[in-house]
Amino acid sequence: MRERPSWDDYFMKIAEDVSTRATCIRRQVGAVIVKDKRILATGYNGPPTGISHCTEENCLRTKYNVPSGERHELCRGLHAEQNAIIQAALHGVSINGARIYVTHQPCSICTKMLINSGIKTFIVKEPYRDPLADEMIAEAGVEVILYRPKPS
Repeated sequence: MRERPSWDDYFMKIAEDVSTRATCIRRQVGAVIVKDKRILATGYNGPPTGISHCTEENCLRTKYNVPSGERHELCRGLHAEQNAIIQAALHGVSINGARIYVTHQPCSICTKMLINSGIKTFIVKEPYRDPLADEMIAEAGVEVILYRPKPS
C-alpha cells in the first residue's frame, strides 16, 4: 500500500497546481487557504476578471523596468493571496483563523491583507525577502513555515 501524503504535502501540491493557472509573465504563484484540513479558497496571480492577460507588450513592470520586490502597485495583476482572499469574500467564506499555503512568501501588501483577514500561519515553498513584510509578520505574531516536502 502506498504512503499517503502529509497534509502539508497535499495542500502545497494543490497550491502548485493552482499556480499553473497564473497568467503573469514573470512568476507563477498559487495560494490555498485552509482551515480544519478543508480548502476554503484558492488563488493565482493574474489580472482582474474581464481584463486581458499579461503579455510582454502590456506588462507595466517590464515597460518601466521595475525590479522584483519593488513598486507592487505597478502591475495589472493581483497576487495569488489577494485573489484567494477575494474568492473567499465573494462566496461569503470566513478565513479568520485559517492558514495559507503559498508557493512564494507573501509580499508586504499581501502580508497586510492576510494579517487583517485573520490568517496567522503562512506555509511557503519559496522564501521572498521583503523587509517590511518581515517586520509586520514579527509584530503581528504570524508564523511563517518554510515548506519542505516529506522525503519519500
